[in-house]
Amino acid sequence: MTVTIHPTAVVDPAATLGEGVFIGPFSVVGPNVELGDGVRLVSHVVVEGRTRIGKGTEIYPFASIGHRPQDLKYHGEPSELIIGAHNQIREHVTMNPGTEGGGMVTRVGDHGLFMMGSHVAHDCIVGDHVIMANNATLGGHVTLGDYVIIGGLSAVRQFVRIGAHAMIGGMSGVENDVIPYGLVMGDRARLAGLNLVGLERRGFKKDDIHALRAAYRMLFGPEGTFAERVEEVGRDFADRALITDVLDFIRAKEARSLCQPREG
Repeated sequence: MTVTIHPTAVVDPAATLGEGVFIGPFSVVGPNVELGDGVRLVSHVVVEGRTRIGKGTEIYPFASIGHRPQDLKYHGEPSELIIGAHNQIREHVTMNPGTEGGGMVTRVGDHGLFMMGSHVAHDCIVGDHVIMANNATLGGHVTLGDYVIIGGLSAVRQFVRIGAHAMIGGMSGVENDVIPYGLVMGDRARLAGLNLVGLERRGFKKDDIHALRAAYRMLFGPEGTFAERVEEVGRDFADRALITDVLDFIRAKEARSLCQPREG
């Protein structure tokens, strides 16, 4: 398959282009960019910096991919932006490379949908099958697990972790970590339960979901301390993979604050 470059596009000769790459009108591709097989830059797309984009990813007009991070501490270090395969990156999306203070790389997984105006900041780690709706924003150093959905006009504070299969409601401000399978919402987001609709749609077994609901009630119940409840859930549900995911997430960084349900 041949590479197609529109006459109005500007592509540095040093860029690496895979088979079947399409670079549409008025796009710009820098010298340190690698585009995998079948990548499509529809039109008016800018890809700069040390950026790698996996096969089959499509990028729509006016997206800015790989420009220097929006971090005043960045001083030109040769950091990277690595984007996986088969993503859809829609209009006006911005994604930045990493910084020295965050491991030098921003990583985006496979099969994601990044809707209009969404932003992935420096040093973020984004899993597979993630959806970020219109104007959703990640601060620096955020981690998203697989299948996370971020609702429109939501913002996630720097260093926050969001576990796999969690759902962030639209117009939410997320300041604390979100457990896997959790559902949070609100301008200062609070835990509103479990992402039950998402779990059902992805084919999780009903008895596993029921067990997860029971464990959730124990974890965020009124009895004892949170640390005691974590240990109790670990004993009572030791054979349940979904609940183990939640407990492992909590124990991985016990010093971090979690989104909690509203009192009452």
